[in-house]
Amino acid sequence: MNKCHSDDPILPAEIVLSPSWWNAHAGISFDEDFFFHPARRVEAEQKMEKVLYEKWGQYGLGSKDPQPEPVVGAVHLASGFLVQEMAGCRVDYSQSAPPQVIGADRSELICDPAEAFKSRAFKRFDALCDSLKKRFRYLTGDVNWGGVLNIALDLRGEGLFLDMFDKADQAAGFFGNIQTLLEKFTTHISRQTGTTSISVNRTVRHLKKPVFLHSECSHTMISAADYRRFLLPIDIAWSSGFRSFGIHHCGADADRFADCYAEIPRLDFLDVGWGSDVKKLRQALPNTFLNIRLNPVEIVDQSEDQIREGIVKLVKDAGAPLLTGVCCVNMDDKVSDDQVTSILKTVADLREKFCKDQL
Repeated sequence: MNKCHSDDPILPAEIVLSPSWWNAHAGISFDEDFFFHPARRVEAEQKMEKVLYEKWGQYGLGSKDPQPEPVVGAVHLASGFLVQEMAGCRVDYSQSAPPQVIGADRSELICDPAEAFKSRAFKRFDALCDSLKKRFRYLTGDVNWGGVLNIALDLRGEGLFLDMFDKADQAAGFFGNIQTLLEKFTTHISRQTGTTSISVNRTVRHLKKPVFLHSECSHTMISAADYRRFLLPIDIAWSSGFRSFGIHHCGADADRFADCYAEIPRLDFLDVGWGSDVKKLRQALPNTFLNIRLNPVEIVDQSEDQIREGIVKLVKDAGAPLLTGVCCVNMDDKVSDDQVTSILKTVADLREKFCKDQL
């Protein structure tokens, strides 16, 4: 339903509900078994597909009769934690919240990729995959793998910002080790399932080729100059080695990095955090798919008309329906079905109008 006469997606729309919503409305618990018990993994994703279809199937969500599938990670959530746990952070699990990463607060800039794959966390994940593969003979889905700076901060803490000034070479090496870890982890998954980043943002499932989507949530905490010095080289390298390549920038200042992002030779996808200047980003990135993120906190206090007006304006600012998507991620149990429907219906109406204009 996301296409008219073109083979390209036309304004794909996605919503992701938070664990609090799933717990309150579907009785799903997000304890460790949700993520690592083979039977629970399959049953949970099957149930989520069914619930989404019952509520919003007319907009392409979920499945009427979902079959058991060997989904290795929670592709209906937005939660990165496994790589951090592999690298040495503690992770706390709960019934109605995403896994919480407890920072390791290391005194040194240490990340050993080889040791991460010897960790209990990875062995537990690998055992899950082995069990699912024995039953189904194939695997699908993927695992939110976070991002270089995100993981660096979880391991080192705020001291990392001083390290970037006082120990620049060591900091760069630290980032490089995390880069190596992420490359090895994502390659391990993609070889088995074919994707890496549906669990980072479900919009990528609508695009022709799998997207390697690098999470840069914490980039709101650094300057554009620091990004250009330490982390842009990694994105440039990944844009050549992993196609299609994308950046997930959920902060309200993606436009602050517009000129930097324009230096990436092949930036195929940009997740645009709510509050960012979409017009400025489109000017800097005329050929990049801009995935507009709505504010899940504001949505719960907005009328259907307000939701519609906001989406129409943002899509207009993006200026290219073939290179634009809309999503709202981590809506909690306070959001109403009607508010979610308003998001999906607004985009469906805009999509229909664009298709008619093309005839």
